[in-house]
Amino acid sequence: MERLFCKGYTWGAFSKSGVYQTEEALASMKRLASDGLDWICIPVNAYQETYMSTFIGSLYGRTQTDDDVRCAISRAKSLGLKVCLKPMVDCLDGVWRARIHFPEEGRADYIGRWFAQYRQFILHYAWIAEETGCEMFCSGCEMDGMDVCTERVVSVIKDIRKVYSGILMHNINHGDEFKYPWLGALDVIGISAYYTVSDGEDVSLERMLREWEKVRERIEQAQKKYQKPIMFAEIGIRNEHGCSKYPYDFHHRPEIPIDEDEQAAFYESALRTFWDVPWFSGFFWWDWKAKLPPEEEAGKNRDFTVYGKKAEAVLKKWYLGHKTDCL
Repeated sequence: MERLFCKGYTWGAFSKSGVYQTEEALASMKRLASDGLDWICIPVNAYQETYMSTFIGSLYGRTQTDDDVRCAISRAKSLGLKVCLKPMVDCLDGVWRARIHFPEEGRADYIGRWFAQYRQFILHYAWIAEETGCEMFCSGCEMDGMDVCTERVVSVIKDIRKVYSGILMHNINHGDEFKYPWLGALDVIGISAYYTVSDGEDVSLERMLREWEKVRERIEQAQKKYQKPIMFAEIGIRNEHGCSKYPYDFHHRPEIPIDEDEQAAFYESALRTFWDVPWFSGFFWWDWKAKLPPEEEAGKNRDFTVYGKKAEAVLKKWYLGHKTDCL
């Protein structure tokens, strides 16, 4: 069987309704594709009111419409990209989706109601993924509070497979590699790879390479346990000094200097560590905006995107075939 390897990136996360269909979004996707991608991950964002809500739904103005999603998929395919469709649930109270939880009293009933909603939500997009020919579908993202409900998760996976015939991936968080006994039911195990790879002071490439080796040893054990390929369904850091100590942190610290070299070293070290590993299935870096600023202003952005930054040159070097030396 040919090795699955995604030279990918996540594109357009949390874009408002209608954005995916704009000319700016098309230009953004074309620029990203020119960096050598063969895969793109397209998110859809739905919401529940609080971390204890049992209703999941679209939010007018914030959830991408079905027409938006179909347009983005069609555009990606016209650029020669394979597509992973990734529906995601977030809480409007700001609580991370992994913390979705319910009171002990009546918990089984709450969980049943939540999964009934989630099943409808995820199957709707599984149908779209099948109809539009998406090559991969993500059945969940960083849902630890619910992913521990093994029987219910397995039931949802079985229902997805009834309507979707492509590659099925589920996105767990780093550190949870041995937590869920059902991971072997997937085609690919996806990890949000926000691993600490420095102490925030020594942010050298050499230090990151040493830390990534430890990570590789850990997840290789998970691969042996589940006998499934593993990919990084999310990975990245912001271009702010010290972020390789806490890649998972989305909070900007304006008092800390921008550090494009550290971001570039993070990309280089991860790519160098995992590129030729036979059981590793690639990267969906987080994240590339659907609307891009002028390139001369890109370096002022402290976000995860590498557009117009040194890390973009690193990505191109690897995705296009080691053509330049960027570090």
